[in-house]
Amino acid sequence: MASSPTLAADALLGLLVPAWQFVIGLLVLVTVAVSVRRLAQRGPTRMGGAMLLIGAAVICVTVVSYLVQQI
Repeated sequence: MASSPTLAADALLGLLVPAWQFVIGLLVLVTVAVSVRRLAQRGPTRMGGAMLLIGAAVICVTVVSYLVQQI
């Protein structure tokens, strides 16, 4: 019995998915760090609202990624 090429492709994709998630997570982390740095330079008056906005964005991304993994 010959093995199906689809199974091999699924196995390769399964190996690559964690690497892509790591790269995307790293890029998001760098973007957040740069944004927080620029925000801190603007002063404390804008810091509170912006941190709430960033926190809400992180929670939304976490919920969406959890829901996508459950599909």
